[in-house]
Amino acid sequence: MVRLNRENRSAFLKVKCPDCENEQIVFEKASTVVECSVCGRLLAEPRGGKADIKAEILAVLE
Repeated sequence: MVRLNRENRSAFLKVKCPDCENEQIVFEKASTVVECSVCGRLLAEPRGGKADIKAEILAVLE
């Protein structure tokens, strides 16, 4: 039986755009650039592991 450690799992993040205050969900290990769906501002940039989040993190969704 295989057990998953909570530390090894990734999460989704609810973030708020610093420009238009739109809230949207991004993957914490995003492999592509994530832009705001309203104004187009960069919200997350891939860094080979966890993404560099450029917005305010409101919640971690499990």
